[in-house]
Amino acid sequence: MFKNLMSWIEYRLPFMEKMNLHVMQYPAPKNFNFWYFFGSLAMLVLVNQILTGIWLTMNFVPSAEGAFASVEYIMRDVDYGWLLRYMHSTGASAFFVVVYLHMLRGMMYGSYQKPRELLWIFGMLIFLVLMAEAFMGYLLPWGQMSFWGAQVIISIFGVIPGIGEDLTLWIRGDYVISGATLNRFFALHVIALPLVLVVLVFLHIMALHEVGSNNPDGIEVKRDNDGSIEQTEADKKFTFHQYFTKGGKKIIVDAIPFHPYYTVKDLVGVAGFLLIFAWVIFFMPEGGGYFLEPPNFEAANPLKTPEHIAPVWYFTPFYAILRAVPDQLFGAIFMFLAIIALALLPWIDRGTVRSIRYRSGLHKVNLIVFCISFVALGVLGVLPATPTYTILARIFSFTYFGYFALLWIYSKNEKTKPLPVRLS
Repeated sequence: MFKNLMSWIEYRLPFMEKMNLHVMQYPAPKNFNFWYFFGSLAMLVLVNQILTGIWLTMNFVPSAEGAFASVEYIMRDVDYGWLLRYMHSTGASAFFVVVYLHMLRGMMYGSYQKPRELLWIFGMLIFLVLMAEAFMGYLLPWGQMSFWGAQVIISIFGVIPGIGEDLTLWIRGDYVISGATLNRFFALHVIALPLVLVVLVFLHIMALHEVGSNNPDGIEVKRDNDGSIEQTEADKKFTFHQYFTKGGKKIIVDAIPFHPYYTVKDLVGVAGFLLIFAWVIFFMPEGGGYFLEPPNFEAANPLKTPEHIAPVWYFTPFYAILRAVPDQLFGAIFMFLAIIALALLPWIDRGTVRSIRYRSGLHKVNLIVFCISFVALGVLGVLPATPTYTILARIFSFTYFGYFALLWIYSKNEKTKPLPVRLS
């Protein structure tokens, strides 16, 4: 009876067919390493944010008068409300940690190169929506740092010539940050942006499975069946969905089915991640003042400015670039250019070799300097703007953009190592 029921459903909704296509019989390169944990971890954190967010909204009051008090009520009077709040706040930071590492992996192994340009663009759109989602949610607790941090970030749009003032007014929904702003941000944070985020994640995965996963060697596992390479007995051992073989026009080499091999491997990564996640929640939920800032334990007061205003840590690399430029307008331009440059990587990098394993020493040094610059800008963005820190921010901003300039120059004629024929 059950078999007949499943057949009836499958005929009308081919669920198992899609499961085979995208999970069970999806050909994944056999040499995935540690860096490939972070994509699945990002999915896990997304689910955590959605589920905990739903439960938090049940007791949250999106008004200037009730927001801070409702958060206090959740923490003190709602059963396990403190746990839900800490899971959500820690999850926000964890989301950016895994996304930044996921992006770094893409840069290391050239996962943005042809034919994966659209995949990278979808990923960058996810990153932008995630930043907007985090910014909207950051205001909701209505604490001092939330209020004044939002004030600073919104004011950035005011420097745009001609439309700046009208744009900031439209974002706030009022002439100052008020209950109207809070209610607007609540609607965007809870409904609009999560929907956009889920759609973009879906498109990201669809694009990934169409072109296939990259790997640490940067060698394709789906090849034209032109006789130039033969399948070994190990290759023939596995069954892959016929969609990927294109009716025999393609052969699959050096690949294994995503399930059970990588689903089990991802479970190991999930277990390790949850141990760290739980430790932070139960022993260090404030994250040393970076996940939950001390001023946010005080209700927002428009008449009292905190001693030092800084956005939450995952915005600070771009905030440091903003502050490093003396002119406000050009500071805002360079801040947005820092994100746009990342989005344009598929066209800035003119090389044909993907993986850092086979690229030149110059490229390795360039990427290392970029990573150091990004972390340094993140630290400087948290600290008060002193003359010394401003000079350092300008130096690291220069090396940040220098990565893209140098990459454009040397990548076209880069001396690379010979690529292997098969995956190692």
